[in-house]
Order: sequence, then C-alpha cells, then structure tokens
Amino acid sequence: MLVLILGLVIFLGIHSVQIVAPQWRRAKMAEWGEGKWKGLYSLAAAVGLVLIVWGFGMARQTAPILYEPPVWMKHITLLLMAFSFIFLAMFEMPAGKLKPKIRHPMLVAIKIWAFAHLLANGDLASLVLFLSFLAWAVWDRISVKRRERAEGAVVIASGPVINDVLTVVVGLVVYALFVWKLHEWLIGIPPV
Repeated sequence: MLVLILGLVIFLGIHSVQIVAPQWRRAKMAEWGEGKWKGLYSLAAAVGLVLIVWGFGMARQTAPILYEPPVWMKHITLLLMAFSFIFLAMFEMPAGKLKPKIRHPMLVAIKIWAFAHLLANGDLASLVLFLSFLAWAVWDRISVKRRERAEGAVVIASGPVINDVLTVVVGLVVYALFVWKLHEWLIGIPPV
C-alpha cells in the first residue's frame, strides 16, 4: 500500500503545483525555461504513475474488502464510464458547442471515472486510489474557478456541432474497446 500512496503523492502532488504554488511554478518556469520545467514535470508524473500502477497491483492482492457492492452498482459503473470516455474525448477533440459549456472536460472525466469505480470496488486499495483522484479533481476544479474569478476565464471558442458528434463517437468507440479488451489487457481485470 505504501508504493501506491507514494505514487499518488508524487503524481497528484506534481499536478497540484498550479493549485498550491502558482507563483513558485511561474518563477521556476521563468528560471529553468518552459522546456526544462515540462520535462521535469513529465518525469515526475511518469514516476508517480508507474508507482500508482505497480502499487495498486500489489495492494489489490492483499487489501481488505470494506464493502461488497451489489451487482447493479457495477452496471451503473459501466454506464458512467461511457460518459467519462466522452468527456475525455471532448478534452482531446476540437471544440464543438459542448466544450465551451463544460469548460473543463478532463476534470469532469476524472470525477466520473473515480466515482464510478468507487461504486464497483469496495477494497481498501481501490478506495485509496479512487478517493484520492476524486478529491484531487474536486479540489482542482475549485481552484480553477478561483483562478478564473481572479484572472479571468479562458474563453474556448465554440465550434461546429459535428465536433460534438465526433467527440461522442470517439468516446464511445474507445469505451467499447476498453470494455471489450483494453481494460483487462491494461489493468488486468475484466470490466464485465
């Protein structure tokens, strides 16, 4: 469990620098240059992610079961994950009419992903992992709102509706691939 927690501290910690120390971040980017900052940031995030995956795999084997979710909650998880993949695709795809309204689709995707997995998993390792990401995403969204009030919101230009349609299609295709094979191949657990 310690490897998982260390990974979460590193991964979510580096992703929280903008939240807790925005001036320090700007100063380091100015001092080191944007390329060096992004390189170190990416390295820390990658190390954290590897530790999370490795630590979760180890912790899951011995983690105590705190609750056993009913089967219907697992079906709700499958439904929610479709929306999570759509919001993740929205983050990556060109803006349509929805992206400017959602504003932060990556954070929405993370919150849905974490909440959905809490519905389906009752072991301690899962609670530590998914509650950490859910709490971080809520905290980050609150921070973003405060920054936008103080500095002004970044305006996302609205695009054609076809981009929304493509976003939904891409999100659902990737979701279907995850349900079909990718979740089991990457995570080691069949989702169904």
